[in-house]
Amino acid sequence: MSLQVTSIILSLAILTTVRVAFAEGPPKPTSLFDGKTLNGWEGDKKVFRVEEGAIVAGSATDKVAHNDFLCTTKEYGDFELRLKAKLVGAGDNAGIQFRSKRVPNHFEVSGYQCDMGNMTGRSIWGSLYDESRRNKFLAHGDADAVAKAVKKDDWNEIFIQCIGPKIRITVNGIQTIDYTETEANMATSGVIALQIHGGAPAVASYKEITIRELKGEK
Repeated sequence: MSLQVTSIILSLAILTTVRVAFAEGPPKPTSLFDGKTLNGWEGDKKVFRVEEGAIVAGSATDKVAHNDFLCTTKEYGDFELRLKAKLVGAGDNAGIQFRSKRVPNHFEVSGYQCDMGNMTGRSIWGSLYDESRRNKFLAHGDADAVAKAVKKDDWNEIFIQCIGPKIRITVNGIQTIDYTETEANMATSGVIALQIHGGAPAVASYKEITIRELKGEK
């Protein structure tokens, strides 16, 4: 085979690959919850259940014994996560974990959390907390803007984007977090988890959970 023919074949192969990639487009979101079962999730099924197309945890009347989490069985690194969440009750605290892992022989999960609820007189919906690791808030959104955006005792749309060290969070279209991790050795992948917080009675609900995995995007 001549060098010229080989070159033509290679060029055609490259062109075909480019055309296929262009036709496929960016990765499409996939559902993490089928609306009927907890397939793809692991956790205490006595705490988490499916009700009316949503994952629900907690109690409207009884104290919640301790923090509890329902985790995906798969880990995710760079992604865009979208879901709707609702929180009702005096407990007023829950959240969505990401790039997280279970603490061995314990009910806790360690990693980043998009918080939900109110604390010390301000809304913490969309705040970024470091659960069972640094144990502190890493960033808050504008208190007034978040308070106006959140629908009390109703469904709120949450968007979480992780690309490398960058974390962005929005609640009902209002950006609350644009955070860049600067500390070394922080996990860049892990499970997604849904939380019910221990304490006063509260019910946390989550539905329409989709994720789009990102590769090589900025």
